[in-house]
Amino acid sequence: MPKLIVDGVAVEVPAGKRLVNALVDEAKIDQLHSCGGHAKCTTCRVEFVAGEPAQMTAAEKEVLATRGLISSPNLRLSCQISCDSDMSVKIVSRFAGSGKKDAGGRPGDQIEPPPVWTSR
Repeated sequence: MPKLIVDGVAVEVPAGKRLVNALVDEAKIDQLHSCGGHAKCTTCRVEFVAGEPAQMTAAEKEVLATRGLISSPNLRLSCQISCDSDMSVKIVSRFAGSGKKDAGGRPGDQIEPPPVWTSR
């Protein structure tokens, strides 16, 4: 099982689980995911400390570029990442203090839209 370190606290996560769901389920973080994990809103942003995947989905790349965030080092969308290896992240967007009515609909188990893998 991959190890996920969130703001210095380590948890184990099932291999292949979406990072956004691992943050909520295993790490017990109030991670925002306003669009339900479809790479549309960027509220599920995390900053990688270690273990950032080399590839990203085309959907993640497009939304980060559109929002002017693609050049921010180590900034990624947790809804577009699968927990396939050890990683360490800092949470960027939390429900607490967001002013939103809820964190967003629960993302599905599989990356959506279906991933087309590319480089950053």
